[in-house]
Amino acid sequence: MTAPFENIKRIDESLPADPVKGRVAWSPVKSLFLLSMYAATVYGAMHYTRLDTLALFAAKTVMVLLLGHSVGMHRRLIHKSFDCPLWLERTLVYMGTLVGLGGPFAMIRTHDYRDWAQRQPKCHDYFAHRQPPLTDALWQMHCDIRLHQPPALTIEPEVAEDRFYRFIDRHWIMAHVPWAIGFYLIGGWAWVIWGVCAQIAVTVTGHWLIGYLAHTGDAHDWHVDGAGVQGRNVSFTGLITMGEGWHNNHHAYPGSARIGIYKGQSDPGYWLLKALEALGLVWNIRLPQDLPHRPQLHWVSPDTPEAKPDRRPCWVLTRIGRALHLTHSSLRA
Repeated sequence: MTAPFENIKRIDESLPADPVKGRVAWSPVKSLFLLSMYAATVYGAMHYTRLDTLALFAAKTVMVLLLGHSVGMHRRLIHKSFDCPLWLERTLVYMGTLVGLGGPFAMIRTHDYRDWAQRQPKCHDYFAHRQPPLTDALWQMHCDIRLHQPPALTIEPEVAEDRFYRFIDRHWIMAHVPWAIGFYLIGGWAWVIWGVCAQIAVTVTGHWLIGYLAHTGDAHDWHVDGAGVQGRNVSFTGLITMGEGWHNNHHAYPGSARIGIYKGQSDPGYWLLKALEALGLVWNIRLPQDLPHRPQLHWVSPDTPEAKPDRRPCWVLTRIGRALHLTHSSLRA
């Protein structure tokens, strides 16, 4: 089993760094890219709104959010909360690039800088989402933070030196081109706009909106002592965010592969991992009880949590996985 996230030292906290002093600067590449996606989406909504285009948009968006962002980028690449073959990890991370936020290295740096800053007693408003919604949206989706004294971050060699990750991080916009070509050949510009442009516009905007809602307000169950920013569960988004909406749980147990950890908390990302586990493609799925004790973590809600740590895989998928394993063994023999 790999080490829990809190033991992955990408940021060297022994070196001086300031999470407060810095400036927000416009990022031309990501801003103009997103604006072009918005423009294409508006055009598509006016001229190509049909059942097939809406179905394509829904299917692609769910696939990218579930396989790519939630399971590939977040739970595997960033948090190492489960193990899988390298080919599967690369596939899931590539799908995460299709969200439209950037490549794997950019996602790691953005996530870890924010996580580090939020754990400090004070941090810049950019990390804390303290500005009004419109300002925060402009900051997060069209700008970058330039800290005067940023922390030293080192991405683990097995990721930083991976040629595939280096390629898609450098060409994260071009990663959409094969999909655009395929959709054009099948359904013309209507499919390109709804299957690529509209999906990016919605997933990028949705990522900001959930991040904003999950870090504003006082309602939370777990409190992390010493952290200037606490996570909040956004209950009505649990299903559509593939489980990422249970953000207070994630602040409490960042190394857990299961984010919706209590009764009634939908977590499609975890459901997918259990299915892949039954097929033998995923193993060492870490849950909250598998992580080290954190003395700074306290339950503050008046309600008692009702945890349901489901370790039982689906029996149908288990049988399929065993059959595939026996077939593979017989072929090797």
